[in-house]
Amino acid sequence: MIDHTGVGVASAKRSLAFYKAALAPLGYQALMEGEGYAGFGVPPKPDFWIGEGQPNVPAVHVAFSASSRSAVDAFYKSALAAGGRDNGPPGLRPQYHPNYYGAFVLDPDGHNIEAVCHAPA
Repeated sequence: MIDHTGVGVASAKRSLAFYKAALAPLGYQALMEGEGYAGFGVPPKPDFWIGEGQPNVPAVHVAFSASSRSAVDAFYKSALAAGGRDNGPPGLRPQYHPNYYGAFVLDPDGHNIEAVCHAPA
């Protein structure tokens, strides 16, 4: 079981704003913030971290669980409004399994951030 993960970002301030908006529809909040870093999660524990420095090369892929397909849709819209770039609009991905409903955006540093719901419609 994974306890937490994180990505390197060029600008913590820029990425903090992006992730606050993008992850809010999934119930995630910035639970810890400091100079050059932030930890996000569903209270009370952060499980996704950003740290200012050299962004990961190659960029990484992180998938966040969504409780519903509408939450995936809201993640996608919020992420794009916050400056994310489309990397795959919300929809079924039957190549993974029949109920795999996901959306992909690139964060400000090019990391592939996904929201996915595995529940039937």
